[in-house]
Amino acid sequence: MADMQEPVFQIQRVYLKEASLEQPNSPAILLQQEQPAVDIQLGVETALVADGVYEVVVTATVHTKVLDKTVFLVEAKQAGIFEIRNLPDDQMGPIMGIACPQIVYPYLRGNVADLVQRAGFPPVHLAEINFQSMYEQQQQAQASEIQVQ
Repeated sequence: MADMQEPVFQIQRVYLKEASLEQPNSPAILLQQEQPAVDIQLGVETALVADGVYEVVVTATVHTKVLDKTVFLVEAKQAGIFEIRNLPDDQMGPIMGIACPQIVYPYLRGNVADLVQRAGFPPVHLAEINFQSMYEQQQQAQASEIQVQ
């Protein structure tokens, strides 16, 4: 066990990878009095970018509609680069699916709220996310797919 190296987990960088805002029905839609419906979708992607260096991207899509017309659509990807070394394989999934997204997500929340507010709307505050629960649901879904095949 003397040759076992210490585990490494370091944040290299957190950055806004992509952001877009569309208001396809402005200015007419801005005169509507109805309360808009808001649909928020979240996702997590991971990729190996170098030996022991990973990119974790948390994506949010916020689609706001009045009746059947889009008020605004925001898509944002917040990413983090993490150095992760010398961890057992069984710990990599939870680190990549829970710990890294928890670090990146607050930046995404702030950027989405800022972008929406700069577009002239009240800020959309994304809810806190339990990434552990989200990760466990994904693992269960993958296990179910494997059993079906």
